[in-house]
Amino acid sequence: MHWKFDWPNFWRSLIAVLVGNAIYYASWRHLPVRARHQLYQVDWGLAVDFWMCLVCYGIVRLIR
Repeated sequence: MHWKFDWPNFWRSLIAVLVGNAIYYASWRHLPVRARHQLYQVDWGLAVDFWMCLVCYGIVRLIR
């Protein structure tokens, strides 16, 4: 089976991650302490950041 790289999906994912992280870090000061990500730890902040990126990916998919 030949595997082909999907450039449009790559760009959609990249945009979603960059925008989602930008939103997360812009709102970081306003988040509760438990929703803030601590470096090198798996915590609720990581889940909140992932959720924001996932929402952005859904919005990008709806637009395109």
